[in-house]
Amino acid sequence: MSPVNTRRTSTATNTGSTAAAVLAQLHRRSADPRRRILFTGAAIVTMDPDLGILDRGDLLVEGTRIAAVGRGLSTEGAVVVDATGTVLCPGFVDTHRHAWQTQLRRIMPDVDDLGGYVAATLAGHATVYRPEDMYVGTRLAALTAIDSGITCMLDFSHNSRTPEHSDAAIEALLDSGIRGVHASMGPHFGDWDHQWPGDLARLKDRYFSSDDQLLSLRVAALATDEIAGPALAYGPELARTAAELGVGVSVDAVFGTPSSQAVLRWAEDGLLSPGVTLIHATGLTPQAWRAMADCGSTVSLAPTSDAQIGLDSAVPAVDEALAVGIRPGLSIDVEVALASDMFTQMRTLHAIQRMRAVNAAHGTDRRPARITSLDVLDFATLQGARTNGLQAVTGSLTPGKKADLLVIRAEDLNNMPLNDAVGTVVLGCDARNISTVLVDGEPRKWNGRVLGVDLPALRAQVAASRDHVLNARKS
Repeated sequence: MSPVNTRRTSTATNTGSTAAAVLAQLHRRSADPRRRILFTGAAIVTMDPDLGILDRGDLLVEGTRIAAVGRGLSTEGAVVVDATGTVLCPGFVDTHRHAWQTQLRRIMPDVDDLGGYVAATLAGHATVYRPEDMYVGTRLAALTAIDSGITCMLDFSHNSRTPEHSDAAIEALLDSGIRGVHASMGPHFGDWDHQWPGDLARLKDRYFSSDDQLLSLRVAALATDEIAGPALAYGPELARTAAELGVGVSVDAVFGTPSSQAVLRWAEDGLLSPGVTLIHATGLTPQAWRAMADCGSTVSLAPTSDAQIGLDSAVPAVDEALAVGIRPGLSIDVEVALASDMFTQMRTLHAIQRMRAVNAAHGTDRRPARITSLDVLDFATLQGARTNGLQAVTGSLTPGKKADLLVIRAEDLNNMPLNDAVGTVVLGCDARNISTVLVDGEPRKWNGRVLGVDLPALRAQVAASRDHVLNARKS
């Protein structure tokens, strides 16, 4: 089949027949495991320290993987996409989101503390969720993630009331086409089957039998027993479960003195490792941070959650992490009160850290220790992949890794002219600028539209699920 060459009519910016024609070519060749897609003429931000940034380059996808990055790559046998006027970068990686809640978006935009969130959501709405509500909320979160350039999302699914609830959450990730990490935990409150964590073995056998697939599994837990009792708190039993399954652990609600004491206890007991992610990590002691670094544990920051809801110190712990050599991943957390995109997380962290750095040096002759836009993009991509245990799979445009990537229009009204590719991605963009999203080499968003979604049907499902949850709570 002859290649399609669209150098003079870019599918990255064209809204007419050219983009549709190239997509049709890709669909016709979808069964070919060596299907080749060549993006040409883009500014390429690889996030690979050896490859760096190409001001104008080409990227070749073959099958599910990135085959080559460079200049003047051969078009032979490839569907060619003219990406002139765009930035190519890795897909963003969300390291912690409670996806099942998504039909309750912004229902409590001004929640003032963790207790208010827990009482309304975990002790309230969560208790009336059916498996179909788990499916709807999780699928909506995953599709929204794709729309905003997140190609990998860790779903901290802590409402697994029955095996069917877990199945529904996993199947929603499957149906969305995202690179999903299902982190499973039992619910905090209300009636449930108490099948967790025993049910994790069934889930692994049914859904996670291969190491080369879109979905992966982790154990989810809380840092301490203060909120929901000891059964959900990380310790020797859950560490043993994770080791037997061969999966990582994501620990949420890591706050303050009690969590600092827990971290030191885990380190002494050999329960911390690179496979353990600590989420939030606000208000921890220097001793806890040193123990985390010494054990190689990863950290997931939730910039808007920490600052807006006011979790412990309310200051995202980026300085504390960097001081001990931990480069964190970033996360969305809860859409009941927060934005759902990674651009917001990057900008929030960038602004807060730089504000603190300048404030700390104000009135002295010290130079502020400020992070950069490249730092926060690294956190949102490569470090996020490492935090999710997928650093060999995604997070950078490195040949051999899976083709999880974004094509971002850099000549749109809010971005033109393209002067700095990283600055444009971090400080200029939003979901409307994302022309194309590939996950595992498969187009999931094309010419600005998420593919395979019946929006009227989805809208009706989301509204019906939301109404059930709210009405059931009133009865």
